[in-house]
Amino acid sequence: MRMSPQRFEELVSDALDLIPPELTRMMDNVVVLVEARNEEEPDLLGLYEGVALTERDSWYAAGSLPDRIFIYRDALLDICDTEEQVVEEVAITVIHEIAHHFGIDDERLHELGWA
Repeated sequence: MRMSPQRFEELVSDALDLIPPELTRMMDNVVVLVEARNEEEPDLLGLYEGVALTERDSWYAAGSLPDRIFIYRDALLDICDTEEQVVEEVAITVIHEIAHHFGIDDERLHELGWA
């Protein structure tokens, strides 16, 4: 599947808009970035790097660098044949990685159907 980087970023933005406002208000010190591909794991669709909200305590300073959620454009496009599939896979990946920010692990996400 081919798609312009701008269109892909629009889909990521649209997926972020699917997050209920009460949850987006709770998100703290996190940035969502789109990159072409993860160099170490080229098939990886998304990645959360940071300290989950459930793990933060008094040592987590207000001046800490933001957590980062990476969405990997080329890996997602590789698994899709249509724009509709891209829309769905981007939404699933964004929600999956945001769940990690809230401290939900992969096992629980699989139980919930967000593999």
